[in-house]
Amino acid sequence: MIGQEDPSKTERATEKRRKKQRQEGHVAKGQELSKVMVLLGGVITLRFMIGFYHNRLTDIFHWTFTDAIHMQVDKHSTYTLFSWGLGQLAVLVLPFLITVAFVAFLTERLQVGALWTSKPLKPNFGKTFNIMGGIKKLMLSPEAFIKLAKSLLQAMAVAIAPYIVIQQEMPNLLPLFHSNAQGIISYILTVGYKMVCYALIPMLIIAIVDIFYQRWNYEEQIKMTKDEIKDERKQAEGDPKVKQQQRSKMMQMMAARMFQDIPKADVVITNPTHFAVALQYDPFVAPAPLVLAKGVNRVAERIKEVAREHNIPIEENPPLAQALYKQVEIGETIPEELFQAVAAILAKLEKFRKRR
Repeated sequence: MIGQEDPSKTERATEKRRKKQRQEGHVAKGQELSKVMVLLGGVITLRFMIGFYHNRLTDIFHWTFTDAIHMQVDKHSTYTLFSWGLGQLAVLVLPFLITVAFVAFLTERLQVGALWTSKPLKPNFGKTFNIMGGIKKLMLSPEAFIKLAKSLLQAMAVAIAPYIVIQQEMPNLLPLFHSNAQGIISYILTVGYKMVCYALIPMLIIAIVDIFYQRWNYEEQIKMTKDEIKDERKQAEGDPKVKQQQRSKMMQMMAARMFQDIPKADVVITNPTHFAVALQYDPFVAPAPLVLAKGVNRVAERIKEVAREHNIPIEENPPLAQALYKQVEIGETIPEELFQAVAAILAKLEKFRKRR
């Protein structure tokens, strides 16, 4: 799929969306680069190990045509010969395979990073048995034309490279009639290595361009709509409506508890109309006067109504009421700088005069 089919998906993907896509194995990587790097790694490995292969194969053929031809064929010698052949094959093949596997792993790791997941390997029967969808994707999808163009360009590179090299080597072909077998083989290997290098250069350029295309296409595919981003933010931060409802219920519970504590108050200090703060002073409960309830406007009026119902004194002191409301939370004791003003009000009450 080239780009984004849904025009409403105009926003860049969030980190959460990227992590989810990554966990499912959907990442931006160029398949062509892996192919080219594996071919390049294999060719370079053969180039530097050609001497090793020459020596090993020479020893094998020499032993085969001098010693092995005189061996007595029996059960023990057959087993020995089979084990020796496997060992020689492992020595020849394993270094090459290990190098190619390491190059493939390193290429994928540099493109994708540390990612281990088996989700892309799980069969998707909905897509597997969707014959019409597969035909449409194969014949009409722009992605199919992109893959076809890449394949054609690579085929052209593979076809043109031998032609160019053969044209360059035409003057060197006639002298081969005077060379021995080893010289001819050496020449063929050198020319073959040159052909492969000529073919790999345009293939490498195609692979690099393909990486940029794949990353752009991946970013287009994972784009999100504005509604999806809003929903994701709501899930991360919590739905504002739900949070508002929770806050409202919490405030109601706090208000109910606050009004239940007002009958324990010793005095209510008011503004007189805007603020109301209910105080309790009991040395056995707290070392300083305690704020049991506070409020403004309608809450303040309700505090005063409850205070009148329970015969709690109401004292008007606007500066003190405002200071208590702003500085002290419900359930906290008053600060030291307000001790004297509150003590003066408490001293006028009958309850504390008797206590004195």
